[in-house]
Amino acid sequence: MNISSIMSNNVLELQRTLSMNLLKSQMATQAAQAVVMLEDFNSSAKAGTSAPHPTLGKSVDISG
Repeated sequence: MNISSIMSNNVLELQRTLSMNLLKSQMATQAAQAVVMLEDFNSSAKAGTSAPHPTLGKSVDISG
């Protein structure tokens, strides 16, 4: 093996490692966001409040 192939293997290994770390970080962020979203949904369901809606069910737009 020559030095350039060793260096290219090291670079590829580093790229794989960084990609895996980035993927893990993104998955952790998405999981945390999902937990917050579910907690907010659960707290609003317990409070009995519904999501605000612009028409409040008073009219239906069927002209779409």
